[in-house]
Amino acid sequence: MIFGRRELRIETERLLLRLPQMSDWRAWSALRHDSAEFLKPWEPTWAPDHLSRRAFTNRVAWARRSVSQGTAVPLFLIRREDGMLLGAITLDNIRRGPAQSGTTGYWVGEPFARQGYMREAVMAVVDYAFGTLDLSRIEAGCLPENTPSRRLLEGCGYKYEGVAQSYLQINGRWRNHVLYANLRHDRRGRTDAG
Repeated sequence: MIFGRRELRIETERLLLRLPQMSDWRAWSALRHDSAEFLKPWEPTWAPDHLSRRAFTNRVAWARRSVSQGTAVPLFLIRREDGMLLGAITLDNIRRGPAQSGTTGYWVGEPFARQGYMREAVMAVVDYAFGTLDLSRIEAGCLPENTPSRRLLEGCGYKYEGVAQSYLQINGRWRNHVLYANLRHDRRGRTDAG
């Protein structure tokens, strides 16, 4: 794992997780465009200029500002073997003080789904959040019918905590979400004393 003031990079077996750069715009826009029907059922409604260079410029600026302020860690998934952009993962809403928590969100382009890339990225971000950022709790939410996302979270150590009614607007409608959390020192379900 490499972390510097100017650069944030997390390396895994197959991936490089790094901040978005302006040079990523064409690849990001093409992947989002080509995966639109795959992604839209799970995401907030895209703004009319969602795929524009200007919107992407704002996204890059927000990413850099968020990291410098310690409020979010937005990362692109880059396949190490060929430099291909596969998707993104964000540790957002980082709260310090008594909470020491954050929220994970992620997406992967349709051609790269169900190949273990996002699992690799989530595990790396969990390790980074607990080890480097010293967070205590990482939350995530997804639509109840999003079975692949639920399996991903459960496979990465997140545990089901309940349902949030009308939690987010997804594809133009207020939707319930199932909530999960991953705790650094998780004792839920353990019966040993100590």
